[in-house]
Amino acid sequence: MHPQPTAPQEGKKPDYSQIDMFIQQYYPDGKNCLIPVLHTAQNLYGHLPLPLLEHISGKLNIPLSEITGVVSFYSFFSMKPRGRHLIRVCLGTACYIRGGKKLVDHMLSSLKIDIGETTEDQRFTLEIARCIGACGLAPAVMIDNKVYKQMSPAKMDALLKQFR
Repeated sequence: MHPQPTAPQEGKKPDYSQIDMFIQQYYPDGKNCLIPVLHTAQNLYGHLPLPLLEHISGKLNIPLSEITGVVSFYSFFSMKPRGRHLIRVCLGTACYIRGGKKLVDHMLSSLKIDIGETTEDQRFTLEIARCIGACGLAPAVMIDNKVYKQMSPAKMDALLKQFR
């Protein structure tokens, strides 16, 4: 489950004291820490909005362009808020061949969102994974870091009912 941070009130500067304390405690020299700092920031604030990345850039003395490059490269980072439950459908070769694409098409239709979007009720975010390392369980789906094996559209519908 992803935290649901509260948005800062209009005109108020966001409170990034928690990430500042993390950096000060574990990486006081600010070296070789970008990935752990980004992970921690996303866990603390739910996502990585631009003002937070600008703050981290200043704290670590790393150019913002380098930080946004890292965030956009790794799929586990998100600059947009995600739903309470993150669904990742694997489309690695084994999963694709065994029905992963059909599963994605079904999810797009049943959730009424596109890949990378969040449902209107903020319950689910749908993403694609290139491989989750569960090829023998294909097609596999990961929901909130738990892998579900040999999924079908019917199994997916039943599973999502448990999360509603």
